[in-house]
Order: sequence, then structure tokens, then C-alpha cells
Amino acid sequence: MRRPSFVALAAVAVAAASAAPAIAQDVAPARECFSSRDWQGWSSPSPDVIYLKMRNREVYRVDLASRNVQLNSPGSFLISTLRGSDRVCGPIDLDLHVTDTSGFKTPLFPRAMRRLGPEEVAALPRKHQR
Repeated sequence: MRRPSFVALAAVAVAAASAAPAIAQDVAPARECFSSRDWQGWSSPSPDVIYLKMRNREVYRVDLASRNVQLNSPGSFLISTLRGSDRVCGPIDLDLHVTDTSGFKTPLFPRAMRRLGPEEVAALPRKHQR
């Protein structure tokens, strides 16, 4: 039985080490956070999507786990409850409910959140941009 040479093992280790950072970059996207103080409005193009509009003209898209037709009803508004930090870095940081003047609120379950790029914001209908 032949033993692998030290040089061959070292070559394999170097190749694996150099490939690991590239794989890690593809798997873990950069976290984009915003402060709840910068949040100035919202709109909903469909019952399962919310656009959060920020003070500096950024827009975050929040995809919901289930549909809620009340988001598109006249007189609806969004309630956000802060727990701890005012930094929102992902859907888990959002505690959202939708309600109307009746006072009954329905929980929303965010499943994904991402900041839209400038081109994506420009492509949105005007009412969803600002």
C-alpha cells in the first residue's frame, strides 16, 4: 500500500483552502440593515409583498409567507413593533401587523427581505418609489 506524499497532501490542502473563501462568499450574502428611524412609508403591490420606503430614497422589498388582501385595501395601515434594537437586518427583525380603523390587527409573517438596487427602484411604479 502506498502512502500519499507530503507534497501531494499539501497541494490538496492549499487547493481546498483557496476554494473555501470563494464558496463562502457565494453562500453568505452581505447583510443590509436599516434603522427603523429611517423608515418613512410603505406600499404593497400585491397581497404578499410590501415595499418599505426609507428617508434616503432606499426601498426594501419584504416578501410575506402568506397573502393578506387587507394590505391593498383603502384605509389599511401597517403596525411595526420594535423589540430591542432599532436595526432591521432581516425578516426575523420585523414584527408587522396590518389593520384598519376597526382596530383588529392581523399579523404578517415576513419570509425574506432585501434592499432594491437603484435600477429596480426606478423601474417601480411611481406610487411604490416614494
